[in-house]
Amino acid sequence: MTKYFLSLCLFFITSMCIAQMPHNGIDNNLGNIFRLSNAKTRSISPENYTGAKGRGGMAEKGTGSSAARDLGIGWKINPCVVIKAKTTFTIAEIDSAGSIQHIWMTPTGNWRYSILRFYWDGETTPSVEVPVGDFFGMGWGKYAALNSLPVTVNPGSAFNCYWPMPFKKKCRITMENLDEKDMTLFYQVDYVLTDVPADAAYFHAQFRRVNPLPYKTDYVLLDGVIGKGQYVGTYIAWGVHNNGWWGEGEIKFFMDDDTKFPTICGTGTEDYFCGSYDFDTEKKNAAGVMESNYTEFSTAYAGLHQVIRGDGHYSMAQRFGMYRWHITDPIRFEKNLKVTIQALGWRDGGRYLPLQDDISSTVFWYQSEGHAMFPKLPNKEALEVD
Repeated sequence: MTKYFLSLCLFFITSMCIAQMPHNGIDNNLGNIFRLSNAKTRSISPENYTGAKGRGGMAEKGTGSSAARDLGIGWKINPCVVIKAKTTFTIAEIDSAGSIQHIWMTPTGNWRYSILRFYWDGETTPSVEVPVGDFFGMGWGKYAALNSLPVTVNPGSAFNCYWPMPFKKKCRITMENLDEKDMTLFYQVDYVLTDVPADAAYFHAQFRRVNPLPYKTDYVLLDGVIGKGQYVGTYIAWGVHNNGWWGEGEIKFFMDDDTKFPTICGTGTEDYFCGSYDFDTEKKNAAGVMESNYTEFSTAYAGLHQVIRGDGHYSMAQRFGMYRWHITDPIRFEKNLKVTIQALGWRDGGRYLPLQDDISSTVFWYQSEGHAMFPKLPNKEALEVD
């Protein structure tokens, strides 16, 4: 009876606290979706480049003009844009306080050659700089179903992002086409205009690639972060250059002036991505013999959503796509942060083998205003997936 009474009291106290909290529409979820807000919902797409109220579907000409020639204005006149080779297109520009709530897009062409950049509050260097495929967990340029809370990729290569991205003055999102060919982009950026709390941190995402990783060298996922914030996610596109298992390496989080040894040290690559024992499951093959195989999985917070096994001919490499979102367990830092992961396999005799694999990563974090300069993005040839 006492346990029940305490639980009931806690429920009512929590409910009262939620009811008294100001609601600005940024953190919409099932826990507060019933609450009214003064936030104003807007959406930017090729049918409304500015997101202005009552200005959608007004184009008189555009990419759909020919298909709509018998129908006229309001009938899908401009559903997409063509981004010319070697040019940059501004996807969204918002001059107000608010927050991005959802981004949907389906880009054509080579996903490694289309670079997303996000700029908050008039900054001159981007807080997000990532190839579009890697931003949505598709680093190998091939579709794979991904079903998680902040990122989903649905059939037809439909990229969706639900990371909340608040800004206090201005937001600008661009796409650069590095390719020699034009690309087509369908997109929609859904956001709210609203007051932003003083303690709201800015969303960041950074891409890196090393191919091959130098022998006995840790792969650096993130370095040089200065300020207060929280690390919220890791996506890795891992290309294996050796036979055998490749995921014995430990992830390490060096925070707040850690030097030689980190505060957080994982126990293995598949462990960090919330799997175990090589991501293997055993089952009988057609001949009735037990086999162990990589097993794809995609969950709210973690997954091995892509396993490219090779065809035994020209496409022989084994390649993997993995994600880990720290949504219920963000890694908080006060002053600085560095994140590394080892690439380890096995030698004969039960000894670890440092690997020299092809590793690309995109990491996600929130931090206070004023990020450090990102490393220079690899050039087109270094981005290429062969």
